[in-house]
This record gives sequence, structure tokens and C-alpha cells, in this order.
Amino acid sequence: MSSRVETLIKGGRRLLVLLIVAVTYLAIQNITGIAVAVTSGLDPNVGIVGGSMSLSGGHGTAIAWAPVFEQDYAVSGAAEIGVACATFGLVLGGVIGGPIARALITRHGLRPTSEETLSVGLPHETAAGEVSIDVDSMLRTILVIAWSIGIGLAINEALIAAGVNLPAFVTALFAGILLTNTLPYLFRKLQWPTGTPALALVSDLSLGLFLAMSLMSLKLWTLAELAGPILAMLVAQVLVIVLYVLYIVFPLMGRNYDAAVIAGGYAGLGLGATPTAIANMEAITQKFGASPTAFIVVPLVGAFFIDIANSVVIRQFLNLVN
Repeated sequence: MSSRVETLIKGGRRLLVLLIVAVTYLAIQNITGIAVAVTSGLDPNVGIVGGSMSLSGGHGTAIAWAPVFEQDYAVSGAAEIGVACATFGLVLGGVIGGPIARALITRHGLRPTSEETLSVGLPHETAAGEVSIDVDSMLRTILVIAWSIGIGLAINEALIAAGVNLPAFVTALFAGILLTNTLPYLFRKLQWPTGTPALALVSDLSLGLFLAMSLMSLKLWTLAELAGPILAMLVAQVLVIVLYVLYIVFPLMGRNYDAAVIAGGYAGLGLGATPTAIANMEAITQKFGASPTAFIVVPLVGAFFIDIANSVVIRQFLNLVN
């Protein structure tokens, strides 16, 4: 609902570059995992499980691919290893993203270039009574969200009937973008929630609830079952993505404030999931200022492109090592 076409156009080059960077990193992630697995005497397939399957893919991809690894490639405990690695990545992705962005912002003296309000969350420095949120603005926001969900479900059903399967949240996201870029221009007097404190508050609350429910459903004790080589693999993955973000992502994104926010978000995306990336960027922008481009580019790469590209990359690496 904050995805204006003009903002997307402004971030068009960054979107394309980040997509290339993210897809390239899927291969780097698997190469890192396989290298550590082979060095440790493990099956190379375990390196893929501890690579893009569970880290860039997250819990959903890890669980979805685990039966293939167990049944077709005899990787015992692929589900447990995948879930444990995904859990580790989710936590570490959230831990390292903020410090990376802060270091880049501080070292290069970066400042926000946008005067827009935050897309998610409210500024840390907001004084009491400074933000105007009332019943009407909250109800309008909830109503538009309901429209987006309803239209998104209808689109999803139509796609399923056509043989195309996408997660329901993806089509709801499409619906939100469609509504945001049509209704406010067709009905000028309509008070659209984009850029309002009400939308920022609802986004903040929703994201917090989602992350809390996700963490509550995880079996964190599976981390205790990780063998030393698996732990070494995960440590290597963290070190590699830190270097990749600092020396590849940040320079290619333009070395400015938006690039630093994108770098912090991508650290969460590459190790965890899109919500982790958004949480990272929320924390960064609440502290240092808005970055609308980052909130368009990173979620679009994470929501639309990574899962599809990851499936292709996983299959190619399976063919390569078997």
C-alpha cells in the first residue's frame, strides 16, 4: 500500500541490480555450504541444505525441499538440518543487519535523501501527541487492507485455476499495489492511507505479531542437535554474507543512505526471510530516517523473485553434485 509507481520507477535500476546480486548470492551460498560440507567429510548435498535452501529460502523452502533430499538423495535428517539452519539464519539475519547499516551510515556520514514519512513504524524520536492517529484513519487503513486481501484471494483463485500456484500473500501484495496506484487517482477526494501514521502503526503491529508467532512456532531446540561441521557451515555463511553485503551490495546500490538501508535489509533477506529484512530496515529507518526506495526494492526481490530463482538454483546444484 506504500508502493507508488513513481517510487518503483525511481528504484528501477536498483531493483534490477539487487535482483542480479541476490540470484548470484544463491550460488555463492551453495558453494560455501558445499565447500564446508566436503571439508568436514559430509555429503555435499548437506551443503545445499545448509545453503540457499534453508537460508535464502527460509523455513518454508527448507520444509518443502526436505523430502526430496531425504528420499531421492539419501540425506538423513534433511528436515531437521534445514529447519535448524533456517532458524539460525532467521535470528542471525536480524542481529547483523542493523549493525552493518549503522556502521556504513556512520563511516560514510550518510543522511536520508527522502522527506517522506516512514513506510513501516514510527520514528524513535516522535514526541507524545506529535503523531495524529484517530478512529477514522485506523478504520480506513483496515478497510483498504481488507480490500487488498479480498482482491488478492480472488486473483489467487484465478491463477490456481489457470495452473499457476503462488502464495496468497503475493497476490494480496499485487492487489495492494494495484489499488494504491489506481483508486487515489480515480477518486481524488478519497483519503488513501499511504504515508499516514495509521498505516505505519498497523504495519508495525502486524510485523511484530508475525515475527512473534513465527518464532513461537519454531523448534529452537533442534539447534542443539547440530553437529560441529554444521555449526561451522553456518558460521562460514554468516561471514560470507557480511563480506558480500559490505563489498558488493552496498557499492552496487550506490554507496548512499538508501544503499546502506538496502544492505541492512539484504543481510536479513539472505540469511532469513523477507519479514526479517523489513524488520531490519524498520529499525534502521526509525533511527536514521525514511528510505522509501529500500522498502520497495528489498521486499519485491524477496517476495517475487528469490523463491522462484532459488528453486532453479537448488535443482542445478543437485544435478551438479550428484
